[in-house]
Amino acid sequence: MFSADKIWDQVIWGNPVGNYVWFAGILFFGLILLRVISRGLSQLLFKLFKRFSQEVRGEKFVELMIKPVEFLVLVSTFYSAINRLDYPLHEAMFSRKTFTVTYIDAIDKIFLFLMIIAFSWVILRLIDFMALVFAYRASLTESKSDDQLVPFIKELVKIVTCIISIFVALGMVFEINVLTLITGLGIGGIAIALAAKESLENLLGSFTIFLDKPFVVGDLVRVNGIEGTVEKVGFRSTQLRTVDKSLVTVPNKKMIDGVLENMTLRNYRRLKFVIGLTYDTTEEQMKNIVREITELVRTAPRCSSDGIAIFEEFGDSSLNIMVLYYMEMMEYNEYLKIREQINFRIAEIVRRNGSDFAFPTQTVVHQYSGNPNEDKEAL
Repeated sequence: MFSADKIWDQVIWGNPVGNYVWFAGILFFGLILLRVISRGLSQLLFKLFKRFSQEVRGEKFVELMIKPVEFLVLVSTFYSAINRLDYPLHEAMFSRKTFTVTYIDAIDKIFLFLMIIAFSWVILRLIDFMALVFAYRASLTESKSDDQLVPFIKELVKIVTCIISIFVALGMVFEINVLTLITGLGIGGIAIALAAKESLENLLGSFTIFLDKPFVVGDLVRVNGIEGTVEKVGFRSTQLRTVDKSLVTVPNKKMIDGVLENMTLRNYRRLKFVIGLTYDTTEEQMKNIVREITELVRTAPRCSSDGIAIFEEFGDSSLNIMVLYYMEMMEYNEYLKIREQINFRIAEIVRRNGSDFAFPTQTVVHQYSGNPNEDKEAL
């Protein structure tokens, strides 16, 4: 009979049975307790940011961190389990005169690369969480500039973090001289800049937007014939939500090069249109209609007192009255409702004064010659 110690020390494929037990145990408990360990580490990490992030609930932090922490724990579990095995990890994969690479070296490099990815993922999620906190604080202020600045800085910090992670991976995993690589990139920077000319122009455009502040998030703007509300200003482009609720992406270069109208900064919205009345409308009716419409647009809610209506011209098939008035800036839906009420009142004024709206018509006058044959051919 074999004792437990002999079974434990019995070597199979270059490893004692005990090593295989450790390998299987670490994997089993690591995978079973993966979610529990990850949630516990996330909650522990939240305690470090609790004082800073009183505005955001801890559940949101755990929700952001659970996936990258799970990946980090999973990589650590597999690495710890594989390190319990000795053979054939120390066997040479290939040899050169200058160096020899073993299986254990290759596995170490792979896990080191995965660990860098995991830690970078954790840092990126921490940046997302900090951006949530600052976005909430920015929403409490009256200024909209900070609302626009928070997502921009978040993207900038995340890009810098990714670049640093790439250089760390190149230096630690692939053993590339990072300083030499950066120097080489500096030499080739001119070629890269020329190739990415438009991207650099859009990036500079984003900085111009933040410095000059021609608009902020939430403003209603019109540029290059596109009208919409600014939702986000990124590195390359600005996103506008149009009246049709579609999302339009405009390169930042065009936002600053084109003629941009910030309609949110206007005090009033100008409305001008022409209504045509039928030609059987009398002079007295026209005077009453013009006078009542003028009084309407000057006293209507949220309208300025300088509105006017005038008998403008004799049209081809109508007597044209030009209506011009100004309405205070407000939410678009409220503006549409007040405009609709004014239009209904104008229609009521026209019909109450015994007139009506004209539509394109033509009157054909035919004079009979008295000759039946000629009159028949004319018809």
